Amino acid sequence: MLNYLFHVKIKPSFAINPFTTIKYFSSTAPSITSFLLKQCKSLTQTYLIHQQMVVQNLTHIPTSHLIAAYIFHNSPSHALSLLIRRSPSASSSYGWNMLIRRAVNLRLLDNALHLFLLMVRFGWHPDQYTFPFVLKAYGELNYFCSGSSVHALICTSGFDSNVFVCNALVAMYARCGALGYAQQMFNDMYQRRIYDSVSWNTIVAAYMQKMTADVKVRVNAVSLVNVLPACASVGSWLRGKQVHGYAMRNVLFEDVFVGNALVDMYAKCGMMEEAKKVFERMKVKDVVSWNAMVTGYSQIGNFEDALGLFEKMMNEKIQLDVVTWSAVISGYAQRGHGYEALDVFRQMQSCGSKPNVITLMSLLSGCASVGALLHGKETHCYAIKCFLSLNLSDSGDDLVIINALIDMYAKSKKLDVARAMFDTIAPTDRNVVTWTVMIGGYSQHGEANDALRLFAQMVQQDRSVKPNAFTLSCVLMACARLAALRFGREIHGFVLRNQYESNILFVANSLLDMYSKSGDINTARVVFDNMLQRNAVSWTSLMTGYGMHGHGGEVLQLFDEMKKKGLVPDGVTFLVVLYACSHSGMVDQGLKYFHGMSTEFGISPGPDHFACIIDLLGRAGRLDEAMKLIKDTQMEPSPVIWVALLNGCRIHANVELGEYAANQLLELESENDGSYTLLSNIYANAGRWKDVARIRFLMKHTGIRKKPGCSWVQGKKGTATFFVGDRTHPQSQQIYEILADLIQRIKAVGYIPETSFALHDVDDEEKGDLLFEHSEKLALAYAILTTAPGAPIRITKNLRICGDCHTAITYISMIIEYEIILRDSSRFHHFKNGSCSCRDFW
Repeated sequence: MLNYLFHVKIKPSFAINPFTTIKYFSSTAPSITSFLLKQCKSLTQTYLIHQQMVVQNLTHIPTSHLIAAYIFHNSPSHALSLLIRRSPSASSSYGWNMLIRRAVNLRLLDNALHLFLLMVRFGWHPDQYTFPFVLKAYGELNYFCSGSSVHALICTSGFDSNVFVCNALVAMYARCGALGYAQQMFNDMYQRRIYDSVSWNTIVAAYMQKMTADVKVRVNAVSLVNVLPACASVGSWLRGKQVHGYAMRNVLFEDVFVGNALVDMYAKCGMMEEAKKVFERMKVKDVVSWNAMVTGYSQIGNFEDALGLFEKMMNEKIQLDVVTWSAVISGYAQRGHGYEALDVFRQMQSCGSKPNVITLMSLLSGCASVGALLHGKETHCYAIKCFLSLNLSDSGDDLVIINALIDMYAKSKKLDVARAMFDTIAPTDRNVVTWTVMIGGYSQHGEANDALRLFAQMVQQDRSVKPNAFTLSCVLMACARLAALRFGREIHGFVLRNQYESNILFVANSLLDMYSKSGDINTARVVFDNMLQRNAVSWTSLMTGYGMHGHGGEVLQLFDEMKKKGLVPDGVTFLVVLYACSHSGMVDQGLKYFHGMSTEFGISPGPDHFACIIDLLGRAGRLDEAMKLIKDTQMEPSPVIWVALLNGCRIHANVELGEYAANQLLELESENDGSYTLLSNIYANAGRWKDVARIRFLMKHTGIRKKPGCSWVQGKKGTATFFVGDRTHPQSQQIYEILADLIQRIKAVGYIPETSFALHDVDDEEKGDLLFEHSEKLALAYAILTTAPGAPIRITKNLRICGDCHTAITYISMIIEYEIILRDSSRFHHFKNGSCSCRDFW
């Protein structure tokens, strides 16, 4: 009986009796009971589990699981019986909604309405998921009066501000032929700003249906030319196709204006093949026809075809207008070809064509893409002379241009200028784009704290402007940069509370990236598993997260799954795979994937791929193989390759090869503090202190300064930042005492600290100086002081963790009851019970 339960991995003591198994699972994890119900192959098995739940009196298991199982096995009567016997719950009407939705989908409309009336009669409260299906049934049955009664119930229930319910009301009135009521409902939604693209689509469809159904109304070309842009504006290509068919049947297609409207509609819906067919069949074309095609190709990123049409227009002496020029400039800008965009703009001016707001916005985007600050400033001056008014409120175009200017200055790393422009706009005049470009500028260029502060200001002070998906992606990027897990979770909650479409692909990808880079790889996996749609970025982001945490096996497993799904890996994917192999000690696997890049996938390894494989061999001590690979490659070794080899020499104390790699870096004129530091460490490990002093002298007299170490940790009152030697923190004395105590305690369990922590034979002041030398230790001491017992401590460092700190924190994790999660510039380290997740591959 219920033998399928034995296939579940359970403790042996519970595998004897399936009924005991159900009781154990149900009493410890209701989600597992849900899992068992989903595994049922028949109605009989579902009913048996139901019986056991009744016998064992497992009332805490949500009946929604059973209801879903009964509906899945086509037994709505059992589900209805469960609901009728259950007391009404204010928290959920999920079961009723499932039954009503099933009836509507099966076209059992009267049955759906009967279920709705039963629901109300038994004291249940319909919600935003109930009303749309009920209204659809009333509309399909043309029950206008009953539908109006439901409208009244919606208003009294407080769901008249829900966009999905309101859209369903517009559709219901339209299906009942009450266009006046539908229009009134739509107007009310528009005034209250709760509409979306579906709202427009619904009202357009209503008028189209009325227009084509009324034989007394003669539809002409002008009617179609007015309807098609409406279809295009809401992406309703299906309605547009219906209009296309109507035009063909009624011989209206030959009109050039109808043809242009059709090309424009298909192009704006991203259906360029259909647009091309219409364009090629048009006997008469004008500049509008060509512009629609050029703009359409440009918008979908098919710039080759857009440029080809543009050149053809010039060859055929077709008069170009501002739309043509703007489309080409926009296409170049989107592809990051800012200088080409500037060249086209110059051609435009020489032809006497005057730019418009779209032209300027595209040109500024092109300047931003290549960091052409000087040209951006010139465009700014042009905008002041020709476009911008003194009073921003006089023109919406002004705000469009200023937003583009803020974006240009931010992407050109002139964040102070961008912020100054942002601050000149009155808070009441800012729109969501204004906030987003400024937050995005901060996020992309290392000012993540400012991005988070600005987002908090946006949410708290400007209630009239609601963040959109792009805003959320920018602020999640800032959270990822700071490893600000708490703030990231708050953003995730904000998404859920405000009914954002969290399944929008780039928002879900941003959440995945944030959790991965904030040290919570398990939640990142949950986000990934619950994504309704995935692309290559989704897979690569999760693989990157696993790689940073040292889970090389999971990366390779995901890579294989990605290929099975039909996604073709690119150079970035292989870079992530090689990185994961390097940081997990998977040398043979890494070499296999490196050589398979070109042989199996036709991808030529780039400098970063070579650097990864040199790093992998170097960490494993196979320095001769690494050197041979560098000599055998036809590519000129880049600085990053020599740095990878130098790091391997540091790990395995190969002074001679380390000196050779450092000299190669000097010949390439690649002088940075990291290279000098690595060479200095090699000399120090070999006891060559004169060479250490020489390297430090060279750094000092060549103007190369070592980047100061900095660590930050999440506390109850926000993020606390610690710099090397910084004693300005209000709790410095307590931090010092905790650090000193920790060092003494780990010495007692066998750790011999470096010279900087040999605390005997020095006075108290010198002890303090020595203890404050490492920022990650300061952050750890502060976290112990402020973190609740048992909660993980999360530290982020701007540089690689040093060897002494790594060893010290490993020992410290033996004597404190915290898991320490430290993210350095290279990877994550999870310290717990005297071991680190990196297994010394760092």
